[in-house]
Amino acid sequence: MSTTEISKVLKEGELEKRSDNLLQFWKRKVCVLTTDSLNMYADSQKKTKSKELKLQSIKKIDCVERTGKFVYFTIVTTDDKEIDFRCSGEDSCWNADITMALIDFQNRKAIQDFKTRQETERTSPGPQERRLARAP
Repeated sequence: MSTTEISKVLKEGELEKRSDNLLQFWKRKVCVLTTDSLNMYADSQKKTKSKELKLQSIKKIDCVERTGKFVYFTIVTTDDKEIDFRCSGEDSCWNADITMALIDFQNRKAIQDFKTRQETERTSPGPQERRLARAP
C-alpha cells in the first residue's frame, strides 16, 4: 500500500461497461485488475487508458445477476456513483475477482492503519507522561 509497492496484475481481459450517456450503450473495454485498481482501456493494445477505478474508491460490488449469456454487476463507488458492467457467463466472471481484490485491499489497509496507530501510540506520551509534562 506504500507508493513504492508495485501493483500486481490479478486479471486481464474484456469487460463491457454501460455508457453514462442517454442511450446507455454497452461498450467493450479491455480491462486490467491489479492489487489496487481496475484499469479500463479503449483499445486492445492498452495504449489509451480511458478510466482507472482505484480500489480505495470502491464501496462494494452490487446487483449481481445472471441472465442468458451475461453476468451483470454494478460497482458502487465511495461517492455513491454506480457503474454498470457485464461479462460473458462462460468466463470466470469479473465480479468475483474484483470483490476478492477489494477485500484483500481493505484487509491490507486495515492492517496498515492498525500498525500506524500502534506506532503513534508507542511514540506519543501516555496520559501519565502528559500530566507530568504540564506539572510545574
